[in-house]
Amino acid sequence: MFLRVVHPFSASFVYRTGIPSDGRKMNVQIAPDLGKAAAADTRAAWRAWIVPVLYVAGWFLLYGRLAAWTDALMNGLTRATGLSPTSHLHGALAFFVFEVPKVLMLLALIVFVVGVLQTFITPEKTRAILAGKRQGVGNVLAAGLGIVTPFCSCSAVPLFIGFLTAGVPLGVTFSFLVSAPMVNEVALALLLGMLGWRIAALYLGLGLMVAIVAGLVIGRMNPVRLVEPWVFEMPNVRGEAQRLTWELRFAQGWRQVREIVLKVAPYIIAGVGVGAWIHGYVPQDLMVHLMGKGAWWSVPLAVLMGVPMYSNAAGIIPVVQALLGKGAALGTTLTFMMAVTALSFPEFMILKKVMRPRLIALFAGVVTVGIVLVGFVFNAVT
Repeated sequence: MFLRVVHPFSASFVYRTGIPSDGRKMNVQIAPDLGKAAAADTRAAWRAWIVPVLYVAGWFLLYGRLAAWTDALMNGLTRATGLSPTSHLHGALAFFVFEVPKVLMLLALIVFVVGVLQTFITPEKTRAILAGKRQGVGNVLAAGLGIVTPFCSCSAVPLFIGFLTAGVPLGVTFSFLVSAPMVNEVALALLLGMLGWRIAALYLGLGLMVAIVAGLVIGRMNPVRLVEPWVFEMPNVRGEAQRLTWELRFAQGWRQVREIVLKVAPYIIAGVGVGAWIHGYVPQDLMVHLMGKGAWWSVPLAVLMGVPMYSNAAGIIPVVQALLGKGAALGTTLTFMMAVTALSFPEFMILKKVMRPRLIALFAGVVTVGIVLVGFVFNAVT
């Protein structure tokens, strides 16, 4: 007779013991030990890290030489064409030639790292964390989770439906919808790399404040009747959590790099082009007059300019960099960036599927007031 015993640590390793009926002989066959399997898993994990480590090391090597290479390119162009280094065209070209590869390289590294991290923080986990949370604490959590949760305009509707059907309050949901596109991890990392930690920290704090306050205001008004009724009839579908290996997590990072960098690259080139034009051709006195601290209309004008623009943070940050370099007030410039990312007209059109126009107008109005107040206050104290 044969006795089958499942190993307590793994169902794939089994002891089989042969016991003859007369009891005189015993033949024991032992499956491969657990140590070999653990060693194989460890080797596989180390192999998964080799390419990412080489990628990051190569990135830092190339990024450290970028300024020298672009200077050499512009010097060669100047000698070949006779272009004056003090001309407007030279200044615009120098800005464009340096900033395009710089932003694309920053984006490629940031998106890879964030893509790996987002395998630990999925929209399903975010929804589970926020389910049942009350106003206040829920708004703070939603705004914070909006920074790290994968989000794009096309995902606004399914996230909105998923949050409400899971029991997330409407105001808390709106805090997430404001924070996710405006204070996302790519925007913060690019601001840090291009404009320094102070401006990145200011943008983070101001953006979270706008998201939290907007959600609290909308939550207090509780305009549930302005949500399309069919949204609440949707079933609450829960996905099963999957345990991923490092190989799969890194694969997700590479996939994000391929999809996002290629998708965003045209916006970056266009944004750097606009920034190059501002850097090379727009007089500093004019920019100070239009967007300086002394111009009271600069903050509302920045919001009005930002709303119809369809761009993301990666595309608008080069423009912000050029505006600041030409003397635009910091509060006005950050207001412009917030309006572009948080008050996206295409996103409003997508949300029209689940919200009535009055709720979209309320959402846009509350966020606009918050952004404008932030701009005025910040210009007054800096």
